[in-house]
Amino acid sequence: MQQLIICRCEEVTLAELEETAKQFNCTARELKLRTRAGMGFCGGRTCRPAVDKVISDLTNEHPTDNVPLKVAPPVRPISLQDLGGGGNND
Repeated sequence: MQQLIICRCEEVTLAELEETAKQFNCTARELKLRTRAGMGFCGGRTCRPAVDKVISDLTNEHPTDNVPLKVAPPVRPISLQDLGGGGNND
């Protein structure tokens, strides 16, 4: 049986969010911290709307009710050439 993955970076499933919400009676913020939903490599840029919707449904809190976890872009941009080190060194 396949599981619906809500956060691909952290591989958080809908079932995991539901189980954690029931077990700990979490707030929206606590549920994100316990499961790491939206906290992966993309910083929530890919899954944030889905994570917020599911957590809102599970906790009956709207994202603006509490201080939400923020989406954080990288500290500074880096070129792909610098990242890969594949410059032309003649």
